[in-house]
Amino acid sequence: MSSTSLFIKAAEIADVMGKSKSYGYKVVRELNKELSEKGYMIVEGQTNRQYFYERFYGLLQVKGDSENASVSK
Repeated sequence: MSSTSLFIKAAEIADVMGKSKSYGYKVVRELNKELSEKGYMIVEGQTNRQYFYERFYGLLQVKGDSENASVSK
């Protein structure tokens, strides 16, 4: 398994998007709601990293650490 966590936290989402931490939590809640409706288990306060990048940036997979992430389709 790579050094990148399977989950992304609200603070990191806020940093990636250049938004406030409270906005990061809003994104986490929305994505977790979508995942829950699809039948997936969720973790409060964080969401699936790959799903975040798919939904916001149209990317299919993120590889590597968060600072040097490479993206492949």
